[in-house]
Amino acid sequence: MTTSVQRVLVLGATGTIGQATVRALAVRGHDVVCLVRPRAGVKGRLDTAKSAALLHGAEVRFGDVTVPGSLARDGIAGERFDAVVSCLASRTGDPRDAWAIDHDAHMNALQAAQAAGIGQMVLLSAICVQKPLLAFQQAKLAFERALMDSGLTYSIVRPTAFFKSLSGQVERVRRGKPFLVFGDGDLTACKPISDDDLGRYLARCLEDASLQDRVLPIGGPGSAVTPREQGEHLFALLGRPPRFKHVPVRMLDAIIGMLSFAGRVSSAAARKAELARIGRYYATESMLVWDSQAGRYDADATPSFGQDTLFDHYARLIAGETTVERGDHAVF
Repeated sequence: MTTSVQRVLVLGATGTIGQATVRALAVRGHDVVCLVRPRAGVKGRLDTAKSAALLHGAEVRFGDVTVPGSLARDGIAGERFDAVVSCLASRTGDPRDAWAIDHDAHMNALQAAQAAGIGQMVLLSAICVQKPLLAFQQAKLAFERALMDSGLTYSIVRPTAFFKSLSGQVERVRRGKPFLVFGDGDLTACKPISDDDLGRYLARCLEDASLQDRVLPIGGPGSAVTPREQGEHLFALLGRPPRFKHVPVRMLDAIIGMLSFAGRVSSAAARKAELARIGRYYATESMLVWDSQAGRYDADATPSFGQDTLFDHYARLIAGETTVERGDHAVF
């Protein structure tokens, strides 16, 4: 493993994973430059001053990777960089947004990197692209293939579920409501990983040759957990008996069917249908390594990294020791 200081351009730095990655890179002594939009964050709430304050330890530059030429002009600016680390991701999974960000913006970044002689790229992808049934998964896979064919040293990191995606019911349960599960609550399982652990893993990809020129599924520490287990632990932390409300998957199917029919004449309905399909996907597919030969998800084959657990995170939320910015990662 090399620990030499590298000059790194980070994309998607104002998201929670991007912030964690910037922190991890700075701790390792790397020279970090972030290219962010002039109005960044959820609903553009971050102006240039707030973005600069948020990304302490990094130089912040302003541009728009969706605009061809901006990354080269405003980010690289004719200077030398060793690597690009991208935490960019579409916020909703809407097909237009997905192709604009998960594919096109990344192609802009790849082309700018190649033109500037940058030799390495670390990409934050998603484990769900193993079974690509949705537009955003197809967009991510298309760029993954382009990166693998580019000649750059690459690391394609496919994390499992994020803490922020699984925190939406903490306040609901605290208010005395039941924990919502699809089916019996054991349809799916995941190995959630924290932002900080994932940021450290992404940073390691710059330095560890064993993590390069590879596709890397990664989860957090410990065993895989089901939605039912998440609910049981949450109630235990609150000192209450568990209460569940079971939502049938066929209800999602009915919603998708109605929205898809309406989507034939309404673009708004078509977008909502896609969002409903995304919801169904996460309700019925585990975020673990998929064993295509056995036709099942394999928790044991899903690598673990880090030290933060989802249930420790729940405890900190309940104690008021932390908050979570879920943005468009809300499930409930």
